[in-house]
Amino acid sequence: MTTLDRDETHTPAALPRPVVTGRPLPLRIAAPLAVVAGLALLLAFPPYGVWPLAPVGVAMLAAAAHRRRLRAGAGLGFLTGVAFFAPLLAWTNLHTGYLPWVLLSLLQAGYLALLGAATAWVSPLADRSRWAWPVLTGLLWVGQEALRDRTPFGGFPWGRLAFSQDTSPLLRLASLGGVPLVTFATALVGGLLVTAAWRGWATARRTPHDDAPHGGGPQGGPPVRRWAPVGVPAAVAVALTAVGLLVPGATEGSGATVTVAIVQGNVPRLGLDFNAQRQAVLNNHVDATIELAGRVAAGQERQPDLVVWPENSSDIDPLRNPEAGARISQAADTVHAPILVGAVLLGPGPGQVRNAGILWRPGTGADMRQLYTKRHPVPFAEYVPLRDIARKVSKQVDLIRSDFVPGSTPGVVRAGPAVLGDVICFEVAYDDVVRDTVVGGAQLLVVQTNNATFDVAEARQQLAMVRLRAVEHGRPALMASTVGVSGFVAPDGRVSDATGFNTREVVVRQLRLDDGRTLATRLGWWPEVALAALAVAALVGAAVLRRRQRVMPG
Repeated sequence: MTTLDRDETHTPAALPRPVVTGRPLPLRIAAPLAVVAGLALLLAFPPYGVWPLAPVGVAMLAAAAHRRRLRAGAGLGFLTGVAFFAPLLAWTNLHTGYLPWVLLSLLQAGYLALLGAATAWVSPLADRSRWAWPVLTGLLWVGQEALRDRTPFGGFPWGRLAFSQDTSPLLRLASLGGVPLVTFATALVGGLLVTAAWRGWATARRTPHDDAPHGGGPQGGPPVRRWAPVGVPAAVAVALTAVGLLVPGATEGSGATVTVAIVQGNVPRLGLDFNAQRQAVLNNHVDATIELAGRVAAGQERQPDLVVWPENSSDIDPLRNPEAGARISQAADTVHAPILVGAVLLGPGPGQVRNAGILWRPGTGADMRQLYTKRHPVPFAEYVPLRDIARKVSKQVDLIRSDFVPGSTPGVVRAGPAVLGDVICFEVAYDDVVRDTVVGGAQLLVVQTNNATFDVAEARQQLAMVRLRAVEHGRPALMASTVGVSGFVAPDGRVSDATGFNTREVVVRQLRLDDGRTLATRLGWWPEVALAALAVAALVGAAVLRRRQRVMPG
């Protein structure tokens, strides 16, 4: 009988509590469990959206890696990562081939390999106190995401645990500590589940000799409460999830009411050549806006104070092409409202371009003072780092003929009736890019995106991020896509007027603006810094404990 099977209450008080040791799960069980963990995580995300499976997946990986050697823990984490990221990111291979998808999936899986190794490393701490296991699990997940969100080349935060909780009670925690707190809470619930399951498994392996007759405890002690090791952590997991409902939801803002229109003009064809037909994408958005103006004139629709077009809605630089600029001016003049236009602008240097949102006012045209350039271009999609080396891996990098130049200022766009917090496409996944707009005065979060090169799964995953950002900062938000999904999001995360995919639609809604700041907005990155620092402290503590175990006599 291992020390894991003994009741900890019978350790003599005069002796120090021993570090509980034992065997890991058999590899024939742990390996499939790691794969199932990845699939459970996948199903928690849109388009499936079964959010309770996120903590279940966390629990499975924690159980599989517990008490293993570092290489085995890393291998099991990698299995989970591949099973999770390969299907989650399958939309990246729709039009670019398999190689980018495979490389990206393997890179992201590598971070879960580090998580698996870290989980194995801190096993002595988890064995020392079962209530430490859930906290360790939560801290390690936050630490892993903090690293993955920043490396390499600025990181790729897609697939963070928090982004699976857009319909969960835990979503409300975003207003207190942002994405890191929601990730921590989700993984903490998973840690509680594995604590319950693991202790239950250990209790089930007790021998009859371990329990005294007539329900008495060992050596005539108190009865063994077999349900407690399972029931208590499981009950705490349920209670912790429900606690999110006690966090006050954001109320309607106290600012002015504005009417905003989202124009989803659609594209001639999906894929990398969505803009191959010259000016077709721009014409689609101009025509849809003029049709909106006709419905306004007929009294069928409210007069918008602002119109939002998506990323790449102008497939020609309207600042350098008079015809393109004239068409946008025609749309703005007809609808009698400023238009936030997503456009690819040439320059500032030769061979360079900018992914930008620019405000186009009726009567005066482009307002160069209200221009936002995307601060976080996507590596190997909008620019190619180490191009000569990358070309040796795949010549497809040369499909990117010009490197996008990053902007240097937050996307605060003053559109007259509202101050917008403009972020473009994947930027919605980056905490600092969104927060900087709110700190800069944004009253309405706007996500301009072009999903024409992806599919509806990617669009719905992105919309889930918009929901979290709305709650995190207590702001109304919207997502405007060329092909869908577009829609409005209330400060409490509710989605309204969501459009279909690969359709042409225009949706109009009144929104109440807000200038307040949530606790998460005020704290900024400090919750993540604190949790990541505690994760590092746990790794150091495990190292100290392991060293003590090696030098202990006997």
